[in-house]
Amino acid sequence: MSKELIRLTDLTMSFDGEQILDKINLYINDQEFLTLLGPSGCGKTTTLRIIGGFLTPDSGDVFFEGKRINDVPAHKRKINTVFQRYALFPHLDVYDNVAFGLRISKLPEDEIDRRVTEMLEIVSLRGFEDRSVTSLSGGQQQRVAIARALVNRPKVLLLDEPLGALDLRLRKDMQNELKRIQQTMGITFIYVTHDQEEALTMSDTIVVMDKGHIQQIGTPEDIYNEPKNAFVADFIGESNILDGIMLQDCLVEFFGRRFPCVDKGFAANEPVDVVIRPEDIDIVPADAGHLCGTVTSITFKGVHYDIIVDFKGFKWLIQSTDYQPVGAYIGIRLNPEDIHVMKKSEYSDMFGDYSSYSAEYDEIAEGGEDEE
Repeated sequence: MSKELIRLTDLTMSFDGEQILDKINLYINDQEFLTLLGPSGCGKTTTLRIIGGFLTPDSGDVFFEGKRINDVPAHKRKINTVFQRYALFPHLDVYDNVAFGLRISKLPEDEIDRRVTEMLEIVSLRGFEDRSVTSLSGGQQQRVAIARALVNRPKVLLLDEPLGALDLRLRKDMQNELKRIQQTMGITFIYVTHDQEEALTMSDTIVVMDKGHIQQIGTPEDIYNEPKNAFVADFIGESNILDGIMLQDCLVEFFGRRFPCVDKGFAANEPVDVVIRPEDIDIVPADAGHLCGTVTSITFKGVHYDIIVDFKGFKWLIQSTDYQPVGAYIGIRLNPEDIHVMKKSEYSDMFGDYSSYSAEYDEIAEGGEDEE
């Protein structure tokens, strides 16, 4: 059974009259890898900095192991932070960078040696003790920064977009490395990113934020498979989002057709948002399809094709290993479990049509007719 370590209650924060956090409530368990995910300006870094003690909220409370710590300064919290700029000491070698905090604490030299050696083992930097940090790669520098933060044995490590400066391949390697370090050390990691794949790869729990509000909290699987609203569905992975009507439990109507689904608990005939993931759509011959449309674009993505299909003027993204030429008239079939029904929200009608909103697909809007 997980034990609660940190609780945030009704946190609000404004800068220059602009509300950054609006009554944030969240608890974080001991030994959990929790990620705050959202676009720039959503409040995720502000939340992290309040937990770390670098900012004081306008109102609301921060509890650590059941005690209110609003007034406890950053250096007295059992919390360390790794920033995007690693802030290593360039005049010190790897060993002395990691040992720095322990020496300030005046630990005996043999204890320092034991801890530093153990920490370099955990971050896979044994043998690098005498190297200058300026001679290391970005990924190695980051591991030194993590070792330096963890050698003091904090209860919590805060990580603010720490992989932002690395190239894609190194980022993927470091995602696995961070998860391994977190599990080896048994420490709570609170991680900030705007990268959905990073969040899905590493986290036990994801907190999706936008405009100073928490939109959804859940496991990576929950957030991906059962998004709470159109913002979450769009932010985590690709989505086709359209208007529907929930006729009754397990029966939804969109595009004038009725589809069995697995969702319940909506009012009869309630207007809803329907999300269908591009990889969940089966392409079939037109005469066997639930819906039929025309292929307007196809892009090879390595493992699959991104196929844009026009259904009655609405562009869908389908991801499939089956090549479909532009101009082909195809059918699609939808299984009940592939149709996800969401409540209408302030984000309804903002996302969903691949001809008009997605930056990645802007260039294929036909003749600009769908563009603003």
